[in-house]
Amino acid sequence: MTDDIIIKKSDRIGHISLNRPKVIHSLNLDMCLAMTEALLAWRDDDAVEAVILDHSEGRGFCAGGDIAMLRESGLTDGKEGRDFFYKEYQLNHLMFEYAKPIVAFMDGITMGGGVGISQPAKYKVATENTRFAMPETGIGLFPDVGGGWYLSRLTGRLGQFLALTGARLNGAECKEVGIATHYLESEALEEAKQRISENPDRIEGILGQLSGKVPEARITNNLDKIDKFFASDRFEDILAALEADDSDWAAKERDTLGTKSPQTCKVALRQLKEGAAMESFADEMRNEYRIGHHVLVMHDFLEGVRALIVDKDNDPKWNPPTPEDVSAEWIDNIFAPLSADEEWKPL
Repeated sequence: MTDDIIIKKSDRIGHISLNRPKVIHSLNLDMCLAMTEALLAWRDDDAVEAVILDHSEGRGFCAGGDIAMLRESGLTDGKEGRDFFYKEYQLNHLMFEYAKPIVAFMDGITMGGGVGISQPAKYKVATENTRFAMPETGIGLFPDVGGGWYLSRLTGRLGQFLALTGARLNGAECKEVGIATHYLESEALEEAKQRISENPDRIEGILGQLSGKVPEARITNNLDKIDKFFASDRFEDILAALEADDSDWAAKERDTLGTKSPQTCKVALRQLKEGAAMESFADEMRNEYRIGHHVLVMHDFLEGVRALIVDKDNDPKWNPPTPEDVSAEWIDNIFAPLSADEEWKPL
């Protein structure tokens, strides 16, 4: 068992706490394996009625996966990184299909891998500390861990907007758009966990009783603009629509997109389009594993992580450098099926 995660079982619940505060509880392979092992054991344990998922301390619920390890792997043969994706996606799928209720407390930064372990939960609790984002276009990866499923099912074109811009939503906004099922003030969380531990058959009522007044969700003021400017599944069309408008909002979003990996933006739009039509979450994860298998060793991911956490210059040089340079064939290759023995499979 790893010290990076705390796993306990009480009389009626299982409790998983992420415990890597120095890296905002980012997931590594050992954490994914430990969570999977615990969830499998509790799935068949009649004494366990529900599962609580939270973090031990600090300002983050889970900031993502171990991108430094992924980059190191991508610089060589990619094997270690692909193994991580494989096991992480199996955990995501296990949670999605889990028969017992999982309560995820997203009390802090919830990004990337943190989205992957919170969104499958039946109950997703946001607070005033929640900062939800899928910022992968900024590091040349892609919105994985089920992003193609969850984002494509949000209202209008909000999912495409979040995938492309990496915009952060606060707790109130998460509740408003359905990313969270409940909004609690952080000071109420300990009482909520205690009461759920004692009465796991009354989770809905407990969270409802403790829910505070939800602040105004600012994102609602922009949903019409998002639907208008992000309407197309063609990245060039979105950029052109923003450029043709003289509003400050359009200029800001156009400037934001100008910093993102053109390759990743095109991948994300196709991923969400295909994800919206997926009939099962397993199909989605198989598609995402193909993408991850390929982009892990490609220039934009290696360069994006270099710029963000290695050299910290925040000045990635994307290649292909412009959306026009990212051909349909280039994207087709990223989505290409793998050999039968390499394809992702659920547990």
